[in-house]
Amino acid sequence: MPAIITFLGTSGSIPSVDRGMPSFALNWQGEVFLFDAGEGFQRQMMRYRVGYGSVKHVFVSHLHLDHFIGVYGFIETLRIANFKKLFVYAPRGFERLLVNKWDFLEIKELREGEILRGADYSVYAFRVKHGGRAFGFVFKEKDRIKFDEKKAKGLGIKGRLFSEIEKKGEVFVNGRKVLLSEVSWVKPGRKIVYSGDTSEDENVVRHAMDADVLIHEATFLEEHRKEAEERMHSTAAQAGKVAAMCRAKTLILTHISPRYHLSEEQKFIKEAREYFKGNVLVARDGMVVEV
Repeated sequence: MPAIITFLGTSGSIPSVDRGMPSFALNWQGEVFLFDAGEGFQRQMMRYRVGYGSVKHVFVSHLHLDHFIGVYGFIETLRIANFKKLFVYAPRGFERLLVNKWDFLEIKELREGEILRGADYSVYAFRVKHGGRAFGFVFKEKDRIKFDEKKAKGLGIKGRLFSEIEKKGEVFVNGRKVLLSEVSWVKPGRKIVYSGDTSEDENVVRHAMDADVLIHEATFLEEHRKEAEERMHSTAAQAGKVAAMCRAKTLILTHISPRYHLSEEQKFIKEAREYFKGNVLVARDGMVVEV
């Protein structure tokens, strides 16, 4: 079953006619994870048919208003709907910005490392260069053991022995020890990485190695690189360089400054491809990507 990414807002800092404030949803096996919560994302969820009732986890990359102000309205919507539980993962200081406290809402302070583990996935946070406490996120599916059934059966492994060797790492068959590594291989789980707002950063490269999808901010084109550096943002070319270094399969550029029109998207793609030869997309509001 594919993971489904729906971009709810793809602008940088302020909205435009074409782009809303930063936010995207990841649907994993029917459970929806929200990354950043820019103003107006609730209407975008309705417009693009992302059910808010399936959201249990919201990840806020940093405490700039354009990335989290929408969460307040979302909390009120869930309160009215008698929602059972919502977890918000945010940098230190977020809880102080809440006027009230609600029983259904639990705030978890972001830290580097694993912040959430499900039955078949984990979510990790890592620091990025954007001033203060700013984070990126890794959503990683659990790696799976796949058996070479022909080889396994040739060595006498059948029936319950498959589950036994997977659990113990070895079994004895016909007086011979058979190791799990002899009859299996590891299928890497899918990996989706979100840079958050950041300047070009080796820490993003390190955590995004071999990502299936890297969602990287590209607020500016190279002609405005000086401004990008001053504001601790990235250009499309820098995002392409990061994608190439981490060997990502697909690069999706987002957080596009409203100074650029939709007709200029090819400029972003061209700049990124100077360094990254893989698949490059420029996110638009409502764009859906299956992983």
